[in-house]
Amino acid sequence: MCSIAQAVQRIKSAVLDTVPAQLIEQLCHELGHRWRQRDLGPVVTTHLFLQQILHGNIAIAHLRRVSGRTFTDSAYCQARTRLPLALLDRLQRAVTDSLRADGCRRPETRWLGHRVFLLDGSSFSMPDTDALRAPFGQPSGQAAGCGFPVAHLMALFDAKRGYLLQASAQPLNTHDLSQAAALHPCLCAGDVLVGDRAFSSYAHLALCLRQRLQGLFRAHQRQIIDFRPGRAHVAPGTKPVKGRPRSRWLKRLGQRDQLVQYYKPQDRPAWMTDEQYAALPESIVVRELRYAIHSPGYRTREVTLVTTLVDPKKYPARELARLYGLRWGAESDLRHLKQTMKMDVLRCGTVDGVQKELAVFVLVYNLVRRVMEEAGQRQRVEPGRISFVDAWRWLQRAQPGDELPTLVVNPDRPGRVQPRVRKRRPKEYPVMKRPRAELRKALFKQRPAA
Repeated sequence: MCSIAQAVQRIKSAVLDTVPAQLIEQLCHELGHRWRQRDLGPVVTTHLFLQQILHGNIAIAHLRRVSGRTFTDSAYCQARTRLPLALLDRLQRAVTDSLRADGCRRPETRWLGHRVFLLDGSSFSMPDTDALRAPFGQPSGQAAGCGFPVAHLMALFDAKRGYLLQASAQPLNTHDLSQAAALHPCLCAGDVLVGDRAFSSYAHLALCLRQRLQGLFRAHQRQIIDFRPGRAHVAPGTKPVKGRPRSRWLKRLGQRDQLVQYYKPQDRPAWMTDEQYAALPESIVVRELRYAIHSPGYRTREVTLVTTLVDPKKYPARELARLYGLRWGAESDLRHLKQTMKMDVLRCGTVDGVQKELAVFVLVYNLVRRVMEEAGQRQRVEPGRISFVDAWRWLQRAQPGDELPTLVVNPDRPGRVQPRVRKRRPKEYPVMKRPRAELRKALFKQRPAA
């Protein structure tokens, strides 16, 4: 069986080399999946599924023209339904692991010897069906039949190489923290997790330490942080004092850089069981630091971080600030996934189908990232500088035997800022507040003009 890393060097538009048929059949046998010999067997259906997502989640009619195969819409949908979800999940993990294997030990893919991963949450929309509305829910304020179900998306990215390791879909009102701990088994001891203030709770920091992971998160806005040496604190079990931090000061490490002791809160997080919370230690030692942002145009002027990387000599404050700056890469990665690849609106009408779509999106996204990484090595630039859109378009149209061409390199523009506004105005139509059937009846009841 050819390796995925070798196959990507000669990727075809039919993705036959990228995801070998032998691998798909092997996983089917391991899962005990049985099938009849037919035109749309598991191998052909999986390759068609990959092509559909690779071209932007195109319609089935377009997929027939792209693939050059003849099949009906119903036959293809039934074939996708027959594919086990576990098959696509394991296929995605196998391909992703193979794509990442050759570069995991390269120094340029690490930060001070550590692998770094980015945590971030987002969402995506789905068709308005009862099968999806019940498990995922929809935004508050929308009447039944007047909106679309929306799922909460939790993503784990490789900070240096951009690969998407895990992506899970949960109900809309799911908090980021409730899914963060489920991603820990994907990591190894010494790995560093970087995330925003949603992940800086005591429970998550304690779980990271127990798994021998390192965390670097922005401090929550409600957390009181005071850098005065020896300042007073609220002792565990005592009445809170306004403006006084709950952490005990331990040591000054530098200007606005200190070691503190966090105490276990009395209230258990809703996403943990009593047994899980009882297993956490009564206190942990973490590091708090704050730095200013002097670049003009940035909305945030100060950033306060909480981290388990407590050694100031091995992990200087300046390096931690630069590391946290990588977190914004997750926003660009999610934009590529949702806008460029059109994952913001999925097409399946069942929960199982949505999970399958998500698995294939992750697989195809990582194939594009592999192309970017190889192009970066050839063109001697960082993989993140390679245009995602250019790599994606080449992957769509590459013919058998094509060599990877020179791809577009995005210019390095440090300090570039843009206002968070929209220039193109949306159409001035009112928002749907009643189901479409009721609005249609109201149109028929309108009296013709005299």
